[in-house]
Amino acid sequence: MLNLILLQANNPEAIEGAEGISTKFISLALKGGWIMIPIILLSIIAVYIFFDRYFAIKRAGKVDISLMDKVKAYIMTGKIDAALALTKSNNTPAARMIEKGISRIGRPLADVNTAIENVGNLEISKLEKGLPVLASVAGGAPMIGFLGTVMGMIQAFYDMSNAGNNIDVTLLSTGIYQAMVTTVAGLIVGIVAYFAYNILVSNVEKVVFSMEATTSDFMDLLNEPA
Repeated sequence: MLNLILLQANNPEAIEGAEGISTKFISLALKGGWIMIPIILLSIIAVYIFFDRYFAIKRAGKVDISLMDKVKAYIMTGKIDAALALTKSNNTPAARMIEKGISRIGRPLADVNTAIENVGNLEISKLEKGLPVLASVAGGAPMIGFLGTVMGMIQAFYDMSNAGNNIDVTLLSTGIYQAMVTTVAGLIVGIVAYFAYNILVSNVEKVVFSMEATTSDFMDLLNEPA
């Protein structure tokens, strides 16, 4: 970090170049008009949801491979409390599902399976929190961009009608500029949000498959003859 600061101090052109890029970006955004405000807000929301869910799903996918072996050993030796404490110490959806199953040991297997499935559904809903919003951003941002396009073109034609025979290219540039900027901005936000949504959905499916495999192993354990 210190080297980077010294490099920037010794290279003022780099600083001026960065400031020039940021200035151009702000100027470009302003050219798009007020319609750029919701597009920028949607981009911030999409980025926040992606990183928040990505790390949450990544944490949920970390499963202790030896968890089921330890749980099986405790249950087979009658140490139900030890098995319950072990699952409580693992902060993962699969562990919480097994915890619910252990707490229902002694009841009919159908009841145990139902209790585990209910916990699983709750865990999946937690993992999918924010994904509908991200999907809405993927579909809504391009539409807002196209709205800006239509508004910009309307402004351009309105200026043309008022100009009469004194049509000037600079007179029409504002409306056309707004039309192009909002379209590009909306498409960029929509495309990024679309790929982010699919990445998160794919990661959630991997966690769900892991949860189903763990549940199956636990039910097989309960079905084993004593």
